[in-house]
Amino acid sequence: MKRLLWLGVGLAVGALVVRKLTQKANEFTPSGIAGSVSQSAGGLVESVRAFVDDVRVNMAEREQQIHDAFANGVTFQDEFEDLRDDDLEVEFDEPINGPRQRHTY
Repeated sequence: MKRLLWLGVGLAVGALVVRKLTQKANEFTPSGIAGSVSQSAGGLVESVRAFVDDVRVNMAEREQQIHDAFANGVTFQDEFEDLRDDDLEVEFDEPINGPRQRHTY
């Protein structure tokens, strides 16, 4: 009776191991790889979609703050004023990197 019990346990463990190995082997078949890629692409698309939604919501909030400040005649604080270099003078007739060199061949 004891041997029959261990035979049953061995068969059950063997079946589980074979089942797991078969599932893992199917992941490396072309259809398994395609399914994995489609799931990854779906997750990426969903992440990008969520990011775009967050940007739109925050952009609308910021725009509303600017409109409210303008409507109330309040000078809106520019948070990025110190990051801009307003002293930079650029002549619009020439490119930033200087006049274009003409080559004679």
